[in-house]
Amino acid sequence: MTENETPAENLQMDSDERQQVDLGDSEYSIYRCTDCDNVVLTMQDCDGGMTCHGETMERVKESKLGIRPPDIRQVLLDAFGLPKPGLDICLCVIGEGPLSPAELADRLGYAEGTVRNYLNELVEFGLIQKSQLNRESGGFVNVYHSIDLKEMREETLIAFYAWAGEAASLIEEANLTKEDYRDAEYDEGLGEVFWERFGEKTDDS
Repeated sequence: MTENETPAENLQMDSDERQQVDLGDSEYSIYRCTDCDNVVLTMQDCDGGMTCHGETMERVKESKLGIRPPDIRQVLLDAFGLPKPGLDICLCVIGEGPLSPAELADRLGYAEGTVRNYLNELVEFGLIQKSQLNRESGGFVNVYHSIDLKEMREETLIAFYAWAGEAASLIEEANLTKEDYRDAEYDEGLGEVFWERFGEKTDDS
């Protein structure tokens, strides 16, 4: 926020960026149970739909709330802690590997130390693998290459759904906090109660 911007102005800027998504033509499907609060996200429109309590769930065709269109860099940063340099390195390894840290640094223009740090994180995260390549002159060099792309697709989707589930749990808890405030007596306003409750959880984590 700049010195002359107010929170209300920021909110207006965010509102201008929001849009309604046509869920009927989307590449994914959302289903809701008509008997409980269960909501399901699937990347495919399953034959016969989804079921809950043995009954067919209703496919959601529209949302009353607009959303900010996701940006792939922000998604990868928020869900996996993978900023642009890490993504650049990962994509280079996938597209051109196996590569050594020195080769990656030369191709991408990043410092070799920075490349090594991100490579270690990417290996730990499970997106790439490290192996040793024997040199003709003797000795060996560490090189990095991609894991199986089918495995990567499945694992990254599962990890993202886990992140989305955690986010959904926070939103549900936030809604329950609002209900709790409405049904109880508090001296503070909802804003103070709301952020204090979630602030404590953030500090303890």
